[in-house]
Amino acid sequence: MYFDTHAHFYGTTPVAEIAAIMGRAMSAGVERMIAVGGSADLNSGAIAAATAFPAQARLALGFDRDQTAEAPPDTLVETLRLLAQSQRLCAVGETGLDFHYRPETADAQCALFAAQLCLADEWNLPVIIHTREAEEATLRMLDETPWRGDGLRGVIHCFTGDKAFAAQLLDRHFMISFSGIVTFRNADMLRESAAFVPDDKLLIETDSPFLAPVPLRGKRNEPAFVTHVADCLARVRNTTAEQIAALTWQNAERLYPLAV
Repeated sequence: MYFDTHAHFYGTTPVAEIAAIMGRAMSAGVERMIAVGGSADLNSGAIAAATAFPAQARLALGFDRDQTAEAPPDTLVETLRLLAQSQRLCAVGETGLDFHYRPETADAQCALFAAQLCLADEWNLPVIIHTREAEEATLRMLDETPWRGDGLRGVIHCFTGDKAFAAQLLDRHFMISFSGIVTFRNADMLRESAAFVPDDKLLIETDSPFLAPVPLRGKRNEPAFVTHVADCLARVRNTTAEQIAALTWQNAERLYPLAV
């Protein structure tokens, strides 16, 4: 059984299409997933997926780094509070930092990130973190924001860093999740990181509908394709896809227990 720990659904996606995606996932052995928010649209889609398919999808809601122009952090956090009144969450996210396209918004991104770290602390939930070209700032925010100091704190999703960055995150009690990027031809450094992460901190994901893995690049990604990520990790870790599926399932259940 496979656990896709990061899948997105748009708010405009018809329930019939979500059902078809779920059916293909189940046929591929992907029996559980986290439906992850990140914007008003993605939060709406995640709620729709988790509501329609509660046995397969657990729910995470948040506002990602590109939402800083939509409203102040306090307003976005209040929106999450209102949503959570009628939903059962297993995590806050996704949120985080990305300085690749809009480095001038770094301060605003950090403020929104910190607000959601504090919310995760208040709710005693793990956090799903995106980080790209913002490693130093990510570590600083994790260290300086007063939040969840004990136990597993969350996951760095769609990890793209080197072993040194992975080690720093592991020291801060995070799991590390690999997406279809690890299958790309030019991802040797990332495959080295995937071989480095210990068994008890490893997760797999699709980040669907983005980043379809080899050999499906160019197609719309979906949870059924997480098996290709597991196959790649099995090769670089000198094990079997079945073992990758088993240990990442156990890790996901440990990080995301039954929603509260």
